[in-house]
Amino acid sequence: MNQILSIPKPLTAPSIGAILIDAGRLSAEGAEQILRLQKEQGKRFGDAAIELGLLTQDDIRYALSRQFDYPYLHAGDNSLSHELVAAYKPFSQTVEQLRALRSQLMLRWFDAAAERKQLAILSPGTGEGRSFIAANLAVVFSQLGERTLLIDADLRNPRQHELFRIPGGTGLSGMLAGRNGAEAIVRIPSLVGLSVLPAGAVPPNPQELLGRPAFAEIRDSISHDFDVVIIDTPAATEYADAQTIAVRAGAAIMLARKNQSSIPAMAAITRNLQQAGATLVGSVLNDA
Repeated sequence: MNQILSIPKPLTAPSIGAILIDAGRLSAEGAEQILRLQKEQGKRFGDAAIELGLLTQDDIRYALSRQFDYPYLHAGDNSLSHELVAAYKPFSQTVEQLRALRSQLMLRWFDAAAERKQLAILSPGTGEGRSFIAANLAVVFSQLGERTLLIDADLRNPRQHELFRIPGGTGLSGMLAGRNGAEAIVRIPSLVGLSVLPAGAVPPNPQELLGRPAFAEIRDSISHDFDVVIIDTPAATEYADAQTIAVRAGAAIMLARKNQSSIPAMAAITRNLQQAGATLVGSVLNDA
């Protein structure tokens, strides 16, 4: 008996025009004008729209990002801090450099099969950009499709809750003290695949909390649900917390700021990491 197979039609992505109308960037009347010019002159939708002055190149990029499931935020969206350049300006030179760093880390360290998922971001002093790099690196990993967790383990001067506009005082410190559990992890709705564990309330004993076996247990437990875990840390020359975190994570990258970071301090931190058995995957020069 002959059988007739029913082959489902492939799902089609919404058109650029439909995406921009839904986003409030284009009116229905404007879309009709663009379609008429597109048909008359055989132009692409985006080229016709720009020629008519109805859309900008940024609008077209926004629509394409939605078509290809590459989430980023438009400039008028203030749900997150604009320091998250990977979320707001994904086509900038800064973000291209972050993607290059991401590629190197994928080649040199991250390997879910080998349980190499965790990476600490270190630098010698304050104001060198650890939180900026950690947050934006987490964003670009999530944009790659990796299930990404950003942990703010700077229990001295935490910043990730500010960057991601996370309210409340629950977070890592509460988990370490046994006051809250995995519900402290916050999914970022506008960036699919990205979750953040904020630092929580600043405790009086951060070094002791991070030195407890519970820190390793918590990280290992929650990392099962993620492909990449990025850990923000305090200044390494001021507090011993950073090197403790890096050793527990297994690997770190060293961040330096041009005309600011101390080379001898970086060398000392590197020696300590190597002696403790942590892998220093590489270094990053900020503000180069």
